[in-house]
Amino acid sequence: MAYLLTKTLHLVFVIAWMSTVFYLPRILVNIAEAGDAADVRARLVLMGRRLYRFGHVVFGVAFVFGLALWLHFGIAGGWLHAKLLLVALILAHFIVAGRWLKGADAGKPLPSARMLRWFNEIPVLLLLVVVWLVLAKPF
Repeated sequence: MAYLLTKTLHLVFVIAWMSTVFYLPRILVNIAEAGDAADVRARLVLMGRRLYRFGHVVFGVAFVFGLALWLHFGIAGGWLHAKLLLVALILAHFIVAGRWLKGADAGKPLPSARMLRWFNEIPVLLLLVVVWLVLAKPF
């Protein structure tokens, strides 16, 4: 019972974190397209800052439950190492988006909206491999 509860909570918080990973770059696209509309830009930056903070909190909670699964319930295997590497890449992506948001808040230019749209697709591909690794446990 404790295993299933821990696994469920880990999954719920991973889903919450991934929603922030997917949405933050979209906010950056909207900031890049806002142009000189200062009020729109300020609202989007505020939304982005709140989302970024929320994303860090839910990542931390997901990490704690994942750590409990690994240490207490003995989850192991080569697939886990590959999954953790991909999660680290998704986290790095999230941090880059957060730095771009902080730069936009300070008045620095963002990459183009088109580039930000492509940037938004990277975690989708990484998540696809993560899910496959967790389900298939190929090694």
